[in-house]
Parts: sequence; structure tokens; C-alpha cells
Amino acid sequence: MLLGLSKIIDCPGASVSFATSVDLSDLQFGTCAPAQEPVQASGSVRNTAGVLMMTGSISAKLAGTCDRCAREFQRDVTYPIRAVLVPEPEDEGAEEEWVFPLDGDSADLEDIVRTIFVLNMDSKLLCKPDCRGLCCRCGKNLNDGPCDCRKEPDPRFAVLQQLLEK
Repeated sequence: MLLGLSKIIDCPGASVSFATSVDLSDLQFGTCAPAQEPVQASGSVRNTAGVLMMTGSISAKLAGTCDRCAREFQRDVTYPIRAVLVPEPEDEGAEEEWVFPLDGDSADLEDIVRTIFVLNMDSKLLCKPDCRGLCCRCGKNLNDGPCDCRKEPDPRFAVLQQLLEK
């Protein structure tokens, strides 16, 4: 979807609002598709002294498999949009991740939303920030409660353990 910006390109102080829904179901992150439902984006583009600044937010339902406990999960996420729109990149070799080129007098919202969604995702997908993971001995999910594994004593104290046994 293209957002027309011809009204504000030559008018410092002017702004254009936008709201869109982008289907990112084809996006793969490891073995999962994190955006199974359309991603919602809204905000505005403002001409600030000749620089087109895009601000707003992206909201989505993130779906995946937890990297610590291997449980399937879904949770709501919101990512900020802060981007600069430029008529044409000045130097092709030095691309900035938050700078997006204009397509004539328009901005490609789908490309911007996709890029911002991917760049804001955590490198590890967790079902919740304080996920305890799995027991390294028995494999029980520690989010469901403690396991029955007996803690092994520190081998450095083996000599002291022998004294207690006597």
C-alpha cells in the first residue's frame, strides 16, 4: 500500500495520518511464522523543516515456540515506528535501517511495516519475559513448578561429605 505524500513534501509543518493492516503471514522466523494475523500500523508523517518523519506504532499478535521451554505461545506486542523518508538514498553503500526511500511522492507502507516489525523482534522468542525453561536433567517445564530432581553436591565438597557420612 502506498501512502501519498505529495501534499506535504513542499509544506514544512504539514502532516498526513495513516492506518493500515499488513499481512505478514509469509514471514518466517526460524521454524515459525510469528505474524499469523494481519499486523496493524497507524501514525503520521510530518514534514519537519523539509525532512519527512514517520512516527506511530505497530501492534500484532506474536505467535511462536518459546526458545526456553518449547511451548507454543501467542502474545500481543506493540513496536514504535520512528523512520525518516527520503526522496532517494544519497549513498547506496551506507544504508540506514530506519531510513526508507520514497517511491515518487509516496511511501511503501508494507515495506516499512515489514522492516520495522522484523527489526524490533527479539532474537529469542520467549513465551513470557521470566520464562524458567526446562530442567536440564529431567526435561520438566519449570514454569509449571519445580521438578523432583535432587541437586548434585558440588564435587569440591566431596571430602566434607565423607566426613558427614562417618
